[in-house]
Amino acid sequence: MLELQAGGLDATVVPDAGGIVSRLRWRGPDGRLHDILRPSPGGAPTTASPNFFGSWAMLPFANRAFGSTVDDGTSRFLVPANDPAGTIHGFGWQSTWEVLRYDRGHTVLEHRRIQGPDPYRYRARQEIELDEAGMTIRLSITNEAQTALPFGIGHHPWFPCAADTRLAMRATGALVFGEAFRAIGQQAFSDGGPYVAAPAFRSDGVTAWSFLGWDGRARIETPSSGLAITLSASETLNCPVVWAPAGADFLCVEPQSHAIGAPSEPAARTAAPLQRLAPGETLEGWLRIAPGAIRPQSI
Repeated sequence: MLELQAGGLDATVVPDAGGIVSRLRWRGPDGRLHDILRPSPGGAPTTASPNFFGSWAMLPFANRAFGSTVDDGTSRFLVPANDPAGTIHGFGWQSTWEVLRYDRGHTVLEHRRIQGPDPYRYRARQEIELDEAGMTIRLSITNEAQTALPFGIGHHPWFPCAADTRLAMRATGALVFGEAFRAIGQQAFSDGGPYVAAPAFRSDGVTAWSFLGWDGRARIETPSSGLAITLSASETLNCPVVWAPAGADFLCVEPQSHAIGAPSEPAARTAAPLQRLAPGETLEGWLRIAPGAIRPQSI
């Protein structure tokens, strides 16, 4: 377990549990301590099932490969199942990450896959850095197989969500889902999409979006706590997933490089596919989470 600190921010990183950032807190200018990422509802991080807290890497693909199938139209193969629907979030979150560097506000972690029943062989790195204004995560994956393969990356932050939490973000389109979040097409937005006007997020139904053409910035505001969180990401991670169960006390905005189901679903692959990397080629991206204070309001 690694403890990072800079300014009013402190974070905990657990290399043995998928390199998860299991905690990120911020002490605001008024002295109040805020959870920027949803803390663990109980217990330590696990690699048995996805953790519903913190933030963790998704690679060599993000989100779902239905039927544990990876098919980019050139290569087709099976990967180990870790979910009833197939494989979810890749292998990084279930792996031990080696610590290459660690100091007060910065760590570099590495995870290599050198064997397995599928062709994926790669070197992945996370560089996690705190400064006085926020946390930046730089993520990369290098194809170490002897053949070109389809890859994707992403990160899965879980943010606290109260009754008055609002989400603001803009995108040019989104997937259209059929049963079980399987893509059946895509839609275009002429106005920036459902969160352009920063509506209250919490819903009586499940929220599930796989956005396309995101401009790389999202803002989460909770007036009752006086907290604002700005999420930004590189252009390579411009296909974020936004998800939460009905009435949940969290929301997920997951910057990633491809659409939900792109490993296995033709409609998702058409909208935003995995990136085919030649041997030795690298896919990389970054995300940044920055807290700020707003005027608290009663609800």
